[in-house]
Amino acid sequence: MSEYFHQEQFIEGYDLHESKFLTPFQRKALLKHLQTNLQPEYRKRIEIMLLADMGTSQSQICEKLGCSQEMARYWIGIAEAGLAHKWNERPIGRPKIVNNQYMDRLKELVSNSPRDYGYAFTHWTAQWLSKHLASELGITISDRHINRLLKQMGLSTKPKNNRPQVTETDPDNNITISDLKSQSETPLDWSFNLIRNS
Repeated sequence: MSEYFHQEQFIEGYDLHESKFLTPFQRKALLKHLQTNLQPEYRKRIEIMLLADMGTSQSQICEKLGCSQEMARYWIGIAEAGLAHKWNERPIGRPKIVNNQYMDRLKELVSNSPRDYGYAFTHWTAQWLSKHLASELGITISDRHINRLLKQMGLSTKPKNNRPQVTETDPDNNITISDLKSQSETPLDWSFNLIRNS
């Protein structure tokens, strides 16, 4: 109920002011949308543009609406540029840059050796995965984010130890003493033995 009262007060106050940069059509459309049931973030966008159009300063808008300076600056700029009608085209929240194609390619890369892709090293690092994917797909993300994505998929850049553990009871390991060189026996000792026998 109080939100509705706030809307009515806002609309009445807005009608008393002369428009600074919104067209009559934009002004009417924004006011109409303001009267609908909007998500709070969309409502703030419209209110920022309308308040700026009334001549309210950026700091006053932030104080009145409880929004950040960046948000107010952005939507004031949109209104001044004549793009107020695009208030709902930009999604709410931080844009998601990593898509399914990126995730599939990351999984494929980490499952193969970097040598398969022309690199000299044998194990991927998050930094090299990030660089490779940036050059291939044009999406740049941090090493830390690469590691988060890998963890999310149950993968890692750390090489797995593929060698089986050797136990003392393993009958397939036949090492005899004759296979080992004696530490005291060096090539120098052999040369002395050859001289004596000659």
